[in-house]
Amino acid sequence: MLASVLYCLLLAIPVYSRSKHIVLIVADDLGYNDVGFHNPDMLTPNIDMLAKSGVILESYYVQPICTPSRSQLMTGRYQIHTGLQHSVIFAPQPNCLPTNEVILPQKLKEAGYLTHAVGKWHLGFYKKECLPTYRGFDTFYGYYCGAEDYYTKKQSANYRTGHVDKRVSGFDFHDDMRTAWEANGTYSSYLFRERAIQIVKAHKKSLPLFLYLPFQSVHFPLQVPSKYIDLYKHVKNKMRRTYSGMVSALDDAIGDVVDALKQNNLWNDTLLVFTTDNGGQTLMGGNNWPLRGRKDTLWEGGIRGVGFVHGEAIVDKKRSSNELIHISDWFPTLLHVAGVSTAGTKPLDSYNVWDSISYKDKTSPRLELLHNIDPLFSAPYIPTPTLKPYPNKYGFNTTKGHSAIRFKNWKLLTGFPGFDKWVAPPKMKLTHDDNFKTLISPSVQLYHIASDPEERTNLVDKYPDVVGMLLEKLAAYNKTAVPVRFPPDDPQSNPDLHGGVW
Repeated sequence: MLASVLYCLLLAIPVYSRSKHIVLIVADDLGYNDVGFHNPDMLTPNIDMLAKSGVILESYYVQPICTPSRSQLMTGRYQIHTGLQHSVIFAPQPNCLPTNEVILPQKLKEAGYLTHAVGKWHLGFYKKECLPTYRGFDTFYGYYCGAEDYYTKKQSANYRTGHVDKRVSGFDFHDDMRTAWEANGTYSSYLFRERAIQIVKAHKKSLPLFLYLPFQSVHFPLQVPSKYIDLYKHVKNKMRRTYSGMVSALDDAIGDVVDALKQNNLWNDTLLVFTTDNGGQTLMGGNNWPLRGRKDTLWEGGIRGVGFVHGEAIVDKKRSSNELIHISDWFPTLLHVAGVSTAGTKPLDSYNVWDSISYKDKTSPRLELLHNIDPLFSAPYIPTPTLKPYPNKYGFNTTKGHSAIRFKNWKLLTGFPGFDKWVAPPKMKLTHDDNFKTLISPSVQLYHIASDPEERTNLVDKYPDVVGMLLEKLAAYNKTAVPVRFPPDDPQSNPDLHGGVW
């Protein structure tokens, strides 16, 4: 009798295939219009194959810049709750993702995962407790800072002492805790590809693998071996031509890693997640067409990310999904796939979205998304316009810094979201004027993203009740925000004091 009851209970439990291995790939500054499955001018056959045979995420969001996206990916928590809501961590700053945050590899270790990070860290390094190998990764191979030369591994930065700015430069490439001087001279995508392949070849199939692969590509500086530039000889714009070559070099590296997984009999048990960290930087060859804005803005071009998932564990493959998903959602989702509880973490701002990825008829549990509240934001490279305050009973300052929130199909922005043009690909001629025309802007803007993904029609005056509802939500979030972590530069960070190394 007991056996029959247990059998019936087991039948009632939903069963799905769990992937034993997880490969999490992050591209740096890859724009919405910079992959072949969005733009046939881009040569990305490996990325396209993986995306089209898996699930392409077409309502997928990231943060406008590097550190915040990576912090939310690793913690499942909004940046207002970790203190990283303003800017990125700069090399001279004594700052990192708070060490009392439990991050993804630490949780995966609970299920016996071997955890490896290969590529860009950018979550702080001013003390050893901030480093990847002190935060759950068994190995780390890559660089700590936000950007560097692809060949020399030199990172330059300004730091201020008193009222004086000083330009400093240092080597930034590490193999665990060792400075990897031998990396000097080799293109970084080649190095990351080879290390990832080494890890795959050495891995015991019986043990679960977590390979975190945050590439340097395609962040500036614009550098790539000439054979990749030659693929785009027809592109007249030099920056776009080089940038496109960098995308293809990234694609080749990803293809080689996938081949290694197949050759070592790991592929059929692997879930591969691909994400950008923010929108493309149009000043450096990136493109987000037809979306508005670019990296470092709260427009869709800055935060609607390129993302897809591939793996045998997905039930309904070969499709696109318009379910709302955020980069923070990978934390509980990947833990779910690995069979790990989220217990022991700080309160999460993220959702397990696995069912909406795996099944075409399942909806995402996420209805709301705080894009950010940054009280210190000022737009880089362009003047901040004069903002007209929006009186509201919730006490939310609509002219200070900037913020944005999504609820279902509504998106509200306050302050100055940042550079607000629609930048077309170089060969496209616009039939309308997309230039920024005025230095006087409303401090509140409302868009219906489902019907207006290009954010061309501000509906703030037409739907005051929606505006009020979203301002109330922003005010409630703002009350939970921790103080901004953005310390002044530390003169002791100067690489000259540390053997020329960051």
